[in-house]
Amino acid sequence: MTFDKTPISSIHTIRPTPDGAVEIIDQTALPHVCRIARLNRLEDAARAIRDMQVRGAPLIGVTAAYGVALAMRDDGEALDAAIAALAATRPTAVNLGWALARMRARLTALPAGARAEAAWREAGAIAGEDAEQCRRIGEHGLALLRPLAARRGRLDLMTHCNAGRLAAVDFGTALAPIYAAFDAGIQVHVWVSETRPRNQGLLTAWELKQRGVPRTLFADNAAGALLAQGRTDAVIVGADRIAANGDVANKVGTYLKALAARAAGVPFYVAAPRSTIDFSCPEGRAIPIEERQGDELRLIQGIDETGNPGAIRAIPADESVLNPAFDVTPARLIDAIITERGACPATTAGLRGLYPETGEDLDGGHGEKQKS
Repeated sequence: MTFDKTPISSIHTIRPTPDGAVEIIDQTALPHVCRIARLNRLEDAARAIRDMQVRGAPLIGVTAAYGVALAMRDDGEALDAAIAALAATRPTAVNLGWALARMRARLTALPAGARAEAAWREAGAIAGEDAEQCRRIGEHGLALLRPLAARRGRLDLMTHCNAGRLAAVDFGTALAPIYAAFDAGIQVHVWVSETRPRNQGLLTAWELKQRGVPRTLFADNAAGALLAQGRTDAVIVGADRIAANGDVANKVGTYLKALAARAAGVPFYVAAPRSTIDFSCPEGRAIPIEERQGDELRLIQGIDETGNPGAIRAIPADESVLNPAFDVTPARLIDAIITERGACPATTAGLRGLYPETGEDLDGGHGEKQKS
C-alpha cells in the first residue's frame, strides 16, 4: 500500500490498527515511495527495528513497545522472551531498553490473560508521550534559535542524519525546533547532510519538502567548508544515547560536524527527550557502538531510470570495510542539550538540573532501572 500524495504532517510514523496489528512507514522505501508496512507479529516488529524500516531512537522505543503488545496478544506468558528478542535488535539507542523496561514493569505483575490489553494501552501511552515531548523540544529549541535569527533576519541551520518526524512519532527531535521556527514565520533554510552510507539525510530532505521548508542537500564532506564560510548559524542534531556526563552518541559523522562547528564558532545543539538520557552510563566511552553490515557501504541503494528500486555495487564484495553506525561527540563540543523540560549545558549538573528526581540509575519518573 502506498500513499505518495499524503503529506507526512497528516500521519504518524506508527499507529495501531483496529484489527490488532501495527502500521509503520517503511523508511527503507523513502524517499522514492512512501509505503506502509504492516507488523502482525513480534518478529515483524523486531525485523522492522533491525533492518531500519523504523529508525531514530524515539521511534525505535515506541516500535519495541508495540512489539511487546503484539507478542502479548499472541501469548501472554511470553513476556521475557519477547523483551529479549526486541532488546537484541540494536544496541546503541537507549530508548529501546527504556521502553522495554517500562513495558516489563507494567506487565510483570499482571496475569497472562490481562497482559495484552494492558500492553496496548502502555504502548499507546509511550507513543503519545513521545509526540508531546518532541513538541516541547520544539518550543525550547525555538527559544535558542530566536536570538540567532534576530541577528540576520533569517536562519541557516545544519543537521545530520534524520531526527525529524520520521525518527519519532511526530514533530521529531532536532527538526522540532526547525519546524517551530518555520511555523513562527522565521525565514529558515536547512543544510541537510546526506549522512552516508544509509543516506538518511534524504529522509530529512523528504520530510522538509513535505512541510515546504527550504533545504539544500549536501555531501557530508562539505560540512566543514560550509561552517568555515559562515553559511550556517547553528548545527542541531538528535541523539541515540546521552551519557550522564553529557557525551552524546549519534549517527556516525556527528563528531566531525561538532569539531568543525567549534572551530568556526558556530553553536552545536543536541535535541533529545528524557528517554534518550542514560544516567546509568557514566560517559561516552561506555556507550556500545553498533557496527552494521559491510554491504551497507559496498552497495548503493536507489532507483534506476525506469523507476525500479535496486542496488549498485560501488565496492568489490571482497573489499574489507568498516561500518560503525554511530560515533560519540564529547560534551565539551556541545553548547546545549535541548529536552522536553528545557535546554541545559552538556554536563552532569546540567542534566541533573533538568531531572532532579532521577536517581543514579533510575529512569526518572517511571521508577524503573534503566537498561542499556
